[in-house]
Amino acid sequence: MNIEELRDYCLSLGDVEEKFPFAKIKGGESVLVFYVCGHMFAFLDIADYDLVTVKCQTERIAELREHYEWADKPSHENGKYWIGIHANIVPDDMARELIANSYNLVKQKYSKRKK
Repeated sequence: MNIEELRDYCLSLGDVEEKFPFAKIKGGESVLVFYVCGHMFAFLDIADYDLVTVKCQTERIAELREHYEWADKPSHENGKYWIGIHANIVPDDMARELIANSYNLVKQKYSKRKK
């Protein structure tokens, strides 16, 4: 999945905002973050499109990292709750599934709090 396809997919999930929240931090100006309910669910460095970081279930992270070379440590996040996926080698259907999973985890958690 190329970067445009990934962006389009993230935005298609509904109620998603995209921002560059780290623009004032050296090295952070090219980090694109996708939000749902005001909270991050995916981010990547558009200047070095290799690793996409998404939220994931703790037990699933260990399994994915053990079995797949495209599953890695997340970029700048807690490895207990986030996983890094190498965009250039992860199958497109798996990338979409992991992004949707992350979106749903965040949306479920934070939409309950707003009620």
